[in-house]
Amino acid sequence: MTTTEEAVAAAERCTPEYRSDPYPVYAHLREAAPVCPMRPPHGNETYLITRYEDAKAALADPRLSKDMYGAIDAYRRIFGDSSMALDDNMLNADPPKHTRLRRMVNSAFTPRRVQSLRPRIETVAAELLDACPTREPLDLLPAFAFPLPIVVICELLGVPPEDRSRMQHLSTTVAQTGFDPESKRAQQQAESDLHAFFTELITAKRARPGDDLLSALIAVRDNDGDGGLTETELVSTAFLLMFAGHKTTAYLIGNAVHHLLSQPAQLRLVRDDPELLGPAVDELLRYDGSVESATFRYATEDVEYSGTRIPKGALVQIALNSANRDPRKFDRPDEFDVTRKGAGAHLGFGHGGHYCLGAPLAKLETELALTALFDRFPRAALARPEDGPRWMQVPFPAFRGLAELPVVLDPAD
Repeated sequence: MTTTEEAVAAAERCTPEYRSDPYPVYAHLREAAPVCPMRPPHGNETYLITRYEDAKAALADPRLSKDMYGAIDAYRRIFGDSSMALDDNMLNADPPKHTRLRRMVNSAFTPRRVQSLRPRIETVAAELLDACPTREPLDLLPAFAFPLPIVVICELLGVPPEDRSRMQHLSTTVAQTGFDPESKRAQQQAESDLHAFFTELITAKRARPGDDLLSALIAVRDNDGDGGLTETELVSTAFLLMFAGHKTTAYLIGNAVHHLLSQPAQLRLVRDDPELLGPAVDELLRYDGSVESATFRYATEDVEYSGTRIPKGALVQIALNSANRDPRKFDRPDEFDVTRKGAGAHLGFGHGGHYCLGAPLAKLETELALTALFDRFPRAALARPEDGPRWMQVPFPAFRGLAELPVVLDPAD
């Protein structure tokens, strides 16, 4: 990567080389164009923010709206009308609506409820590892990293076991579609199917409540009068919790296993001192987090960062993984160091009013997944390290995750 024009083109078009390793592009842009005008495939004027301090400020800037209905033309061009029924939630809202919706979910998604999941997460992890072959290569993503969080979030919401694989398939379709007509049709059908599923599930839960988060949200909706959730918001919130509650955690677990197996000295540090596990997960979030960029914002007025004016109406994309590699904030940012002091300042879960509500659950699941895996299989190794990692290709960098994770859990001597 030699010129700013080449860096911008790679970021705009999400080239395979950029998706495999975006960090040289980010390093160049942080120095040459830290607030970079772009014209991605969706065609809307967009500014990419890559420095840590700019990113942290932008994440909490009330002039950068999350209410994509306020930028309705841009929203429709990017996502299509079918997305609207699933996007009427706190992720896509500003105060006071965001405040109201987050309060509703907070009342049901309590720290006590999250911590109560610990024994179940440990059990699910053990059962998944029981089913894995140990002496031959396997892809750890479908065998372990993906099913663990999907089981947990589905049990938390009260989604029946027979529907979990379908939920995973539909949410993957929503996340990975491109801008071509065939991909858009697949996305729209998946969104329609998910909307219908959650509408039916809410009807069933309302008739027969259970001890689950969705039943608790229904109770909030039905008992809170004018201040509660609308029916559309309830369906959309259920979708948001399901989608965000497993996709990003699955990629985080995969990234974590890959980097720990790629750097055995770091893995040994964690295994020798279990108290390093929590800081290690923070360092993994900083070094190569699964949420590469924050969801879109748009400028409700002209704003300026690092001397660049972002005009009113432009979309803003905040590169979290770039911010987390900014040498102005982190010493030796391109090194993975589980003993790093201050790794918890990463922006992997965002910042400000939209800080990830599910962060404690995501960290708990990742810590327990790594503990289960490496306690059970201390000799686990990458199956084809000489090939290098193969990263997921997406039309824009919302997620950062592996396309596969070939490992051997217990290599023969």
